[in-house]
Amino acid sequence: MSIAKKITHKAEAMKGSAKKTTGRATGSRRLQAEGRGDQLKGNIKQAGAKIKDAFKH
Repeated sequence: MSIAKKITHKAEAMKGSAKKTTGRATGSRRLQAEGRGDQLKGNIKQAGAKIKDAFKH
């Protein structure tokens, strides 16, 4: 997996974490839910990349 894709997946997870925290601070349940979703999506993509790399070598 390319470095750019790894960085993109990590950035997506971090963006989700920031959204979740902002939603928690402002009391916005919608923003918290979006943040959790984005964070989960980024984490799943990272895990998939790790599995792919493990079988590649």
